[in-house]
Order: sequence, then C-alpha cells, then structure tokens
Amino acid sequence: MFQAYEYTSAPFVISDGIYGSTFYMATGFHGFHVFVGTCFLSVCLVRMLLNHFTTTHHFGFEAAAFY
Repeated sequence: MFQAYEYTSAPFVISDGIYGSTFYMATGFHGFHVFVGTCFLSVCLVRMLLNHFTTTHHFGFEAAAFY
C-alpha cells in the first residue's frame, strides 16, 4: 500500500532518466522478491501444519530458511 502511494505521488516517472528507471527497477524487484519469499514461507507453514516434514524429508523447510 505504501509503495503504491509512493509510485503515484512521485514527482518523476520511469522514463525521466537514470534515477526514475533505477528507482522503479530496484523497488519493483525488491517487492517481487518479498512477494516470492512470503509465498514460499506461507507454503512452508501450511506444509508444516499438515505434518509434511520428517527428520529425513525436510528440504523445503531448509530451502525456505535460506531464501
């Protein structure tokens, strides 16, 4: 929500030069990274609640911790 507000109220656009394109690329990729990480951890939480992990089968849990 805050990022959408910042995008709409910024005094520059992506085509204004290097600052605009860098700003939108960096914040966009960071937002995507946070979204993917949240999805990954949510799936891991559901799998944990459903007892899908064992002492020998838990790679998804380890992968989520290092993402």
